[in-house]
Amino acid sequence: MVNEIKMFTIDTGTFGLDGGSMFGVVPKPLWTKAYSEADEMNRIPLASRPLLILESKRKILIDTGNGNKFNEKQQKIYKIDLDKSNIINALSKHNIRPEDITDVILTHLHFDHCGGSTIWNDGNLVPTFPYAKYYVQKEQWDWALSPTEKDRASFIRDDFVPLSEHNKIEFTKGRGYLTDTIEVIPFYGHTKAMQGVKIHLNDQIYFYAADLFPTSAHIHLPYILAYDNFPLTTLQEKKEILKQAVEEDWIIIFEHDAFVKAAKVGLKDGNYFIKEKIDL
Repeated sequence: MVNEIKMFTIDTGTFGLDGGSMFGVVPKPLWTKAYSEADEMNRIPLASRPLLILESKRKILIDTGNGNKFNEKQQKIYKIDLDKSNIINALSKHNIRPEDITDVILTHLHFDHCGGSTIWNDGNLVPTFPYAKYYVQKEQWDWALSPTEKDRASFIRDDFVPLSEHNKIEFTKGRGYLTDTIEVIPFYGHTKAMQGVKIHLNDQIYFYAADLFPTSAHIHLPYILAYDNFPLTTLQEKKEILKQAVEEDWIIIFEHDAFVKAAKVGLKDGNYFIKEKIDL
């Protein structure tokens, strides 16, 4: 019997981050042209786009978005609508209940990627998906528990420590397959051991890029997040992945692009470009 697989992007609303932080050394006139104008606080609109993979016996979620545990001050800072950022509400549109999810792959533990992993229940923080195992790289877990002064604001312990307390964490260690079709690949430029997810489906390779390529504008090599701990490592990782993506005709899924969900990439005169936009 063939294991039929379906895949959907999940819309958990938008949020706003400083445009300069999202594009690093790139001047504002260039990134506004490549991506979007900023608001009066220099924030640009960003999507929060988890991925749902439905197999015959497994329902797999990649990342959980911002979640809905933000206080009023945080909501204003990040321009978050808690109703839209609620992963449970978003999944219900696909007739998926929290109890249905069997696996959650967390690319990394920054709040905008794992915030929906826990919820408040009678005054206690519990896993949002009670029957799921949550997969994260062991190196990323250790880093998140002891981050640096530069990146500690990106990690909110309430988003992930309760998962360990409820024995829901499954550590990945390096590159490897979680299923016959799903492969995780660690990267070290953005944060230690962020895992991109490579999906082999119907003779097509999809790459869930997390913050290696948060938006389609980031396929341009110099466009690197100021949040990245090791930007030159990011640069090398981008080169390696883009080379494969062009040669093997991958579809790259952009977790944070408010305008482009996914795309195929081309190379011309040494510059990468969006060859074809894909709706998922």
